[in-house]
Amino acid sequence: MKRIFGRDLAIDLGTANTLIYEKGVGILLNEPSMVALKEVKGKRTPVAFGAEAKTMLGKTPEGVEVIRPVRTGVIADFEVASLMVRHFISKVRATWWSISKPRVMVGVPCGITEVEKRAIREALDGQAREVRLIDEAMAAAIGCDLPVTEPVGSLVVDIGGGTTDIAIISMKDMIWSTSLRQGGDALDEAILNYMRRRHHVLIGEGTAEQIKKSIGTAHSDYDHESMEVRGRSLIHGTPIALMVSGREVREAMSEVIGSIVLAIRQTLENTPPELAGDIIHRGLSLAGGGALVRGLGKRLSEELQLEVSIPADPLGVVAEGAGKCLDHSDIFEGVWLR
Repeated sequence: MKRIFGRDLAIDLGTANTLIYEKGVGILLNEPSMVALKEVKGKRTPVAFGAEAKTMLGKTPEGVEVIRPVRTGVIADFEVASLMVRHFISKVRATWWSISKPRVMVGVPCGITEVEKRAIREALDGQAREVRLIDEAMAAAIGCDLPVTEPVGSLVVDIGGGTTDIAIISMKDMIWSTSLRQGGDALDEAILNYMRRRHHVLIGEGTAEQIKKSIGTAHSDYDHESMEVRGRSLIHGTPIALMVSGREVREAMSEVIGSIVLAIRQTLENTPPELAGDIIHRGLSLAGGGALVRGLGKRLSEELQLEVSIPADPLGVVAEGAGKCLDHSDIFEGVWLR
């Protein structure tokens, strides 16, 4: 009867991907946060969403553009973000029947402003009967099964597409948190710039992401791997293909990864001594799509002298954690933002 009269959804509205979790069921949708728009008589009309829109990136004719409405974890284009969220929720709701609109829990970056909070609520206007917000770091910690309700210190690092959220959590609250406006997209941009600067080859965003996923590494253990990269020569203006090694990709991404390591160090420096002891014992939990960069866990472990654990599905832990708050609202009462 509860499933007929109302269902609850948790949404991870990310820069790179949007995930939707249904209470008691699991993740129902995982799509790129992209919308393809066609301009007709001065009005923008959506022609594709999610994965379909991503396939068009860099390949669209004149008058059609692919937009990422969420940048650095917050809504950059309110109108397009509303269209995207409405489409994804309607896609999920099409698979089940319910009399009333769902309650929705949305993960947001640490330090989000009131204006940005209002933009997210307004984007969901008409799609939900109630909207709650939860810090992504807190949701990631719950998704990683950390003891956030106990008087024990837990360190979580959530590396998303546009932001890296770092938090020390104890007793349903964040003792210290910071949000670095760098993530997976910054790694892609670093690879793109490296190829232009070092090899004089222009590649697209999609190719840079493919390089990161295929041979991207944060540790020298994977330097020997290589792949063929195709782009356009900036010298001759013709198509070109060349081999790129894992060492080169590690060198390209080193500055961004170094910034993340520095931010984690600064967080540890602000940790109370008793909680620091807990973190030494329990280690660091690494979440988000950035956790999938090979060798990152090993590099963090070596540089920070901490054990690093990565969940089975690091990309889905924010949505799962927000969903657990809905599943067990009595246990996690008070962890979401007021």
